[in-house]
Amino acid sequence: MVEDVLAAIRALAPALRDRAAEAETLRRVPDTSIKELEDTGFFQLLQPKAFGGRAADPQVFYSAVKEIAKACGSTGWVASVVGVHPWHVALFDPRAQQEVWGEDPKTRIASSYAPTGRVTPVDGGFRLSGRWHFSSGCDHAQWALLGCLVPDADGNPVDMRTFLIPASQYRIDDVWDTVGLRGTGSNDIVVEDVFVPEHRALSFGPVTALKVPGHELNPEPLYRLPYAGVFTTTIATPVVGIAEGAYESYIEATRQRFRISYGQKVAEDPFAQVRIARAGSDIDAAWLQLTRNIGEMYAAVQRGEELTMAQRTRTRRDQVLATERAVAAIDLLVENAGGNAMRTGPNPVQRAWRDAHTGRGHAANDPERALVMFGQSELGVDIQDPMA
Repeated sequence: MVEDVLAAIRALAPALRDRAAEAETLRRVPDTSIKELEDTGFFQLLQPKAFGGRAADPQVFYSAVKEIAKACGSTGWVASVVGVHPWHVALFDPRAQQEVWGEDPKTRIASSYAPTGRVTPVDGGFRLSGRWHFSSGCDHAQWALLGCLVPDADGNPVDMRTFLIPASQYRIDDVWDTVGLRGTGSNDIVVEDVFVPEHRALSFGPVTALKVPGHELNPEPLYRLPYAGVFTTTIATPVVGIAEGAYESYIEATRQRFRISYGQKVAEDPFAQVRIARAGSDIDAAWLQLTRNIGEMYAAVQRGEELTMAQRTRTRRDQVLATERAVAAIDLLVENAGGNAMRTGPNPVQRAWRDAHTGRGHAANDPERALVMFGQSELGVDIQDPMA
């Protein structure tokens, strides 16, 4: 049962928390953590049943991600990003899925979707070259999903596609050295003139329209959800988990903390109590909205209903605001955590503060773009953005 995976994740959380400092030192998630996550069945939650996956309710996946991120922000980020890629590969031509999982159903996939490379259409497929940045968890993957703009004969971009290529056809440049999410190993992927067959290049048009070749093999409702909602929730959820972990660590420390300046226990300070109430409410609101939207969309596709633009844009609205609320909640707690919280060292609240602000910088968490789409939907304005 998928609930068993979630229970196993919760049991694993203390070990992940103990390795959070190690992940920062390594600048990647420890191999031991990846293996333990694999053993729980986590990476198969969104994988199609045709290849040994569970095609699970996405709320279970996101709940597991939140638990992981509470323990270690970097591990939660990598787990979320790498864990969602089976969902995307399930939309590809069945031949591509067979290449990825046919011999090993536990194959993992990394990604870098920003179209920074170059592609040339050729007979039977494409020639791909370039450098893709911020590929979280790429050291733990055997394939990569890379975004690129496809030009016409005159060099003008006419299509946006995701190209699926094996690790044997790219190299990883170790360039990830940051203040926050240090343990994600979000390095560069470099490709030098590689041929990608047509069946391993999926256009964003069919993905946005929810009409993809993978539906032939994978009829489960999970694969009728919109890419924008699934992937942006994948980016927001770890930040909410990080905030929840910071909140719990702050509460534990504050119960024992004594503020010399005022000669009182911080737990007796009414202003600290108000901050706790505000932070806790914002974190709860963020999570409740994320799960409500994904849950309602999943229920709709289970019933065979077509998702409305209102549902899709509300999901994007609440996703960016969930990230905003989570970051603001951590800021509120850090402001009252005292100088010791900012000392270098393994302070969980400080690490959460760094991790959350770094995660906030992801393009999926840009609030204005998503909020504009929701406003357009409410006012009946035609939405052109493919990330609706």
